[in-house]
Formats: sequence, structure tokens, C-alpha cells
Amino acid sequence: MSLVSCPLAPRSVIRLGGPDRHAFLQGLVSNDVHLVTRDTAIYAALLTPQGKFLHDLFIIESGDAFLIDCEAARAEDLLKRLAAYKLRAKVNLEDAVNDFEIRAIWDSSSPRKRGSIERDSAHINRREDIIVFNDPRLPELGQRIIVKKGTAISNIPATDFPAYDHHRLALGVADGSRDMIVEKSTLTDGNFDLLNGISWTKGCYVGQELTARMHYRALVKKRMFPVRIEGAAPSFGATITLNGEEIGDMRSSAGEVGIALLSVEKMKDVTESNALLLSGASRLTAGKPNWMETRESGDVA
Repeated sequence: MSLVSCPLAPRSVIRLGGPDRHAFLQGLVSNDVHLVTRDTAIYAALLTPQGKFLHDLFIIESGDAFLIDCEAARAEDLLKRLAAYKLRAKVNLEDAVNDFEIRAIWDSSSPRKRGSIERDSAHINRREDIIVFNDPRLPELGQRIIVKKGTAISNIPATDFPAYDHHRLALGVADGSRDMIVEKSTLTDGNFDLLNGISWTKGCYVGQELTARMHYRALVKKRMFPVRIEGAAPSFGATITLNGEEIGDMRSSAGEVGIALLSVEKMKDVTESNALLLSGASRLTAGKPNWMETRESGDVA
């Protein structure tokens, strides 16, 4: 195993405290806030009332508050949206970007199960000034760490963000508004339903109706899939075709790997025939990751 770590500079932290914090968030986000503990985080989204994507979130407990791992460039927007729902709720919101930074630890040699990473980095969890949690989306994504700025966490070798981005994209995992379109994308576009980002039993939350309808009526038409790129990486939103027919569009990329929003129906033809996709002068090979096959079949992650 070759563990590496890197700062996740595009991410930031919001602190949410107050006695009503559980009830406040429970009525807003797509996942069950009551599952959050000091050691267990949830992945969730904040949606428009119409069920369209606004923000992706990781929520972890820290003392008498929640720490929310969110997009750094859009933290101010998230604070404003949460404040708009505050009303009489006894909660307090604080931008903690100057206090904390977020890092990731993962196995750079080959995908491993979550437990093996836990054993190798278990010593980190015993430090009170460091919050470590398993990435709730996929075991292969490793762990995320929230630390006070300037804190030394371990002797795990450091790498840069592009290395993490390459790892994420090779697994076919979307990354917030870098892949989703704010106020337009649905959660199933970004596979939140397959990446432990939605609770189907928690009760109502903002935007629930569309998300539930697409799930229970099998209305999912497009999903994000990992792609291998031959040639220059297509720009965000570039049209992708199969045999001259438009079947989706490109999202983020890093080197020869990327992620694209593609027709679920057409992907059956792609995987069965190993067909090449085109985007401008670039050739793409799309695949269906193992985790998607497993979770679509209903197996437990």
C-alpha cells in the first residue's frame, strides 16, 4: 500500500452550532443528519425547492457543532442560503476558512477497502485536534481530514491536488459544481443516489419531491460516467456523440481521464460494443465503474 495525502484547496469549512442544528439541517439537506457523529460523516446536497443542485456537502460532528466541508469558492453563497432558512432556529453559522483546511488520504497504488486505510492511519484518529473520517461515497476515495491550519498530521508522503483529481476522475466520481450545473443538474446526474448522498427514509427536505419521483418512477435518463481521453481534453459542456448522435456532454478532466454526463440507455450500446465516443477532434472511451454496477444492482456498499 502507498498512502499519500494532499490539501484539498478547492474545499473550505463552515461551522454550524446551536441547540437546533440537527433539526435545522435535517429539514434542508438530502441525507440523514442523525447519522453524523465524531467519527462518521455523511455526504449530502442542498437543493433548490425545485430539486436542482446547489451545493454538495460533507457533514461531521466536532464538539457541540457541525463542521461542513464545502466548496471554498462558493462558501459565501452557501452561508447566505443557510441563513435564509434560519428564521427562529437556534443555530449560528460561521465561515471557518481561516481556521481549518481539508486534506485527503488515499492509496495511490491500487484501490483498497476502507478498513485497510483505517489501520494504516489509525494513529491520526487519536489526536483531538484532528478530525478524520472515511469518505462516505466510496472506500477507494480513502479518508478526509479537517485540521487547524498549519497542523502536521503524519509522515504520510504529500502529493498535489491534480493527483487527487486524477484519482477521483478515474473512479468516476463527480465533484460539486466542477461537474454539476448549479440550479440545473439533478442529484441522479451526479450519482448521489449511488454514492450514499441521499436518504430515502429520513422524511422531507428542500427539493425532495423531484429527487424521490425520479428514483421511484425510474426516470433517470443520464448519469456521469468516467471517460478516457485521446487527444486534447474537451472543454466543460462540449458535446459528445456516438455514431453521429448526441448522447451527452463533457464535464471536468485531468490529463487523460475525465467525467461526462451521458445517456444511460446509450451507455448500454457503448459498453456492449466498446464503441468510441467523439467530442470535436477528441476520442473518448467511456466505462461503467464496478461500484456503479454493484450499487445499481442493490448490493450494500
